[in-house]
Amino acid sequence: MQERHPDVRITCLGTAGGLEERLVPAAGLDLRLIPRVPFPRRPDLAAVRFPVAFPRAVRQARAVLDDVAADVVVGFGGFVCPPAYVAARGRRAIVVHEGNSVVGMATKLGARMTDHVARTFANTPLPQAELIGMPLRRVITRLDRAAARPDALRQLGLADGFPTVLVTGGSLGAQQINEAFAGSVDALRDAGVQVLHVTGAGKGFAVSDGAEGQPPYVVQEYADRMDLAYAAADLVVTRSGANMVSETSAVGLPAVFVPLPIGNGEQRRNAEAVVEAGGAVLVDNAQVTPEWVRRELVPLALDPQRLQAMSAAAAGQGTATRTSGWST
Repeated sequence: MQERHPDVRITCLGTAGGLEERLVPAAGLDLRLIPRVPFPRRPDLAAVRFPVAFPRAVRQARAVLDDVAADVVVGFGGFVCPPAYVAARGRRAIVVHEGNSVVGMATKLGARMTDHVARTFANTPLPQAELIGMPLRRVITRLDRAAARPDALRQLGLADGFPTVLVTGGSLGAQQINEAFAGSVDALRDAGVQVLHVTGAGKGFAVSDGAEGQPPYVVQEYADRMDLAYAAADLVVTRSGANMVSETSAVGLPAVFVPLPIGNGEQRRNAEAVVEAGGAVLVDNAQVTPEWVRRELVPLALDPQRLQAMSAAAAGQGTATRTSGWST
């Protein structure tokens, strides 16, 4: 938007305590905060407070929209969207994008207020929505993994000549994945597999340097440059959130998807198309143990022919934003 319309004003709406408090200002964008008011799902204290808390959040969202003279409200789900949609209804254009394969409550609400509805996945039960894929950063969609790999290995403290597994549970981490790989450091090194393990904030652990000639096992709590991580990796073990499925497919990175075992099952459905195409495999959370790492993960990481085939299949499912009627 800023490239096409240099005078456009973009304001991001968020809630206190979220990653947006760091990431949005770092990107040079205006951030405004409103209260976090989840829709009540059970008769508890939050449900009792909701009739008062939600209208308050709507008023604060409306004040932000008035202050920045917003013409359009674009929502991608999350707690800020319902108050923003209600505040904008009848006054401003509303655009709704559903990133997951299971329609969230925020999208269900917003879709009733506008004809401008989009979805990432073909299996999302939102027939009135246009299939446009996931809007992704250009640093991802334009990534040449092979060309960027040497520099990525160097910057991340990894070595050339070893198959590389990226392990990540996202910004919050994934306990089952973290524990399984923390208990497999020696097995991975002995097999000749190097690892970049992004544990999540506050969940890092110490790893010895290993014997001379063994591949590195690098632990980071957070990765600001996921493009470098993707370029260095031959395989990723990760949750199957919509963004991760979309990004790994866009760059053609083979994946082992471990869906979040709680929620409404959207992570399993997010990965369906890539798994069916052969670009990824799906593993239940409880199955991810040190034994699984040795028995299943290591042979996959050491099979370049299979990884190459998976890479091509994943790339064929890439869901970066396409040119469509949404272009301006």
